[in-house]
Parts: sequence; C-alpha cells; structure tokens
Amino acid sequence: MFPNETSEMKQLIKLKAEKELPFQPKELLGMDLAAMREFFKEIKEQPFRATQLYRSIYRHRQTKLEEITEFSKDLRTKLSSLSVVMKQEIDRKFNSQDGTRRYLFKLVDGREIESVWIPEPDRATICISSQVGCPLACEFCLTAQLKLKRNLSVGEIVGQITTVLSDVYGVKQTPDRQINIVMMGMGEPLLNYDNVLAAIRLMNDEEGMAISIRHITLSTAGIVPKIYDLGKEEIRPRLAISLTGATDELRNRLMPINKRYPLKELLKACQEFPLKPRERITFEYVMLKDVTDSDLDAKRLVKLLQGLKAKVNLIPHNPAEELPFESSSTDRVLAFQKILIDSGLSAFIRRPRGQDIFAACGQLAAKSSTGM
Repeated sequence: MFPNETSEMKQLIKLKAEKELPFQPKELLGMDLAAMREFFKEIKEQPFRATQLYRSIYRHRQTKLEEITEFSKDLRTKLSSLSVVMKQEIDRKFNSQDGTRRYLFKLVDGREIESVWIPEPDRATICISSQVGCPLACEFCLTAQLKLKRNLSVGEIVGQITTVLSDVYGVKQTPDRQINIVMMGMGEPLLNYDNVLAAIRLMNDEEGMAISIRHITLSTAGIVPKIYDLGKEEIRPRLAISLTGATDELRNRLMPINKRYPLKELLKACQEFPLKPRERITFEYVMLKDVTDSDLDAKRLVKLLQGLKAKVNLIPHNPAEELPFESSSTDRVLAFQKILIDSGLSAFIRRPRGQDIFAACGQLAAKSSTGM
C-alpha cells in the first residue's frame, strides 16, 4: 500500500485485483466436517446439508456434485458454481500380471504422483503418497531421484484413496474386503506432518471413510522429533520404520537422514513410542546383495532391536536401471530370516508385487511407462 492511500483507493485496488484474478472454486475434498459446515454457513445453506455432502464425498466417493441426488437441482447448481469436489485426476493406469495396479495422478499444477492397489483374497492395500518426490535421497529408492517438488494437500492425499476405490469398485459400492492404507508411497510422511495427520483423521472418521486406525500404517525413514509428536496424537496410525541398516556407518551411506537422526536417537524414540497391548512397530529392511544381507548384518539387527516390541519385514530390493544395487538371492533372504527368527524376532518376507509396472516398493518415480 502507498502511504497516502484513501479507503476508496484501497477498495478500488481490491476490486481490480479480484477482477483480474480468475475465480478459484473451493475444493471440498480435504475438508473435515467442521470446515464443510462452515462453508455451508457461508453460502447460506443448512448445516445438515454439509453432513450429507460429507458422507457423499468420503463414504460414497461421489466426486460429481450434479450426481448427488439427495440435493435439489438448484442446490447442485449452486454448489457446482462455487466449488469442486477434487481437482486431481488419473492420468494413466498400469495393470500388473499379479493383479497390482499403479495409478499415475495428474495434479492441478501439472505435477504427478503415484498410488498402488495391491489385492489379496481377503484384503487389499492401497499404498499412497504424501509428497511430490522426496527430499531424503535414500540410495536404494527410485523416488529419491525426483527430489522434493512439494507437499501434498489433505485433499490430494485422501483423493488417492477415493479415486482408487472408485476405480476398483465404482461409486457407492462397499469394498468386498478389508482395506489397508499404507503411507509408503512417494515422499516422507512426517515431513508433511499436519496434512498427513489431517488426512488420517478423515480416513478414520466413522461419518466418512470409516477405515479403522488399526488398518492405517505410516512409514518413516526416521524423523525423530515427529515420531515423538506422532506418539502424542489421540488418533494415530501404526508406525513403520524404514531401517535398511543396523549400523550408523551403513545407514549413513544408504539413508543420509541417519546423519541427522542416528540410530541411537531413532531407537530411543521407538522405545518411548506408546504402543497398545498387541501393537508392534514394523521395521522395514531392504535386502541389498552384498550390502545389507550378510549373517553379521542379521545378528547386528537382532541386537539393535532387542527389547523392542517389533516385527521385521524383509523386502527384496526392487531393481531399476537408475539404481546401483541388486536384490539378495532367495536363499540369502531365507538364511537372513532364519537368524532373526531363531533369535526370537518376528520376521516376514514381503513378496514383491507389481515389479513389471514399476509399482513395487522403492520404484515409484512417476514413470509414464510400464517398464515391460
């Protein structure tokens, strides 16, 4: 503002700015129920209509306002002129031979993110992203090649779930199996803390998506202060730690975040993380040939996790031309697992899914081809 501006001048400047800026409809996906009620109050509509819309969007996955038949035609027209449910869309979809699906989403600013649908007979897992790219530069992860572009909004996070479920089941159809959500896609969730936690609350809300908090898992490379914050949340997901190294020397090389939050600090945060009676922290360990897979590595891992309520997921490395690692052999993975189990650790081998379409763990890099 200029020093001698009058109120009339300020009003003229404001009107000029409003005229020159294109109208931006309000995005509804990502709003909690309180925010949606406030929006309806602003547009002079009854609060119970906001509750109806909230359920339509989150529970029934209706993303086209004109198709919400509980509303009158006039209300649908009014809402369509002022708002939009979601702004992202599926750009491409890739189907694996094993039933996995990889979704490439185009965001409103042209950026791209990915989600993965992993079906099993009695359950299905949706792996979702929290950032465009990732800032952590883990050497064995293809997503790290992208570096960080930006955080995702709340709507962009939950929109991955609503869109994938709609693609698989259609609108209004109830899934025929348990749905698990894992925040293990592109990005480090704890570096987008507020939006990720807001999205998790929407996933868990009984009035909305109604996904049990027991079926939501957040994976972090080890952002120690945020692990403490997460432990204080009233509604919090299960915790998974991307470990892939049982010594600081190895982890410093593979996961540079360890230089800032070394293993001693990370394991202390895990020791102090408040777990429910039958809950355990999952430690994800990528099996890299001749790097992380020796008997000595296994024994060091046992010692590192001693005394923790923990289980270990052994993840055979998913190769890519851009990455300088090979996956451990099946025999080596089994021998590694045996050392953990014989020492009293619960250890499981995660079967690779969607490798042929670059949908497997560590492969998400917004590829527009299948890799076949």
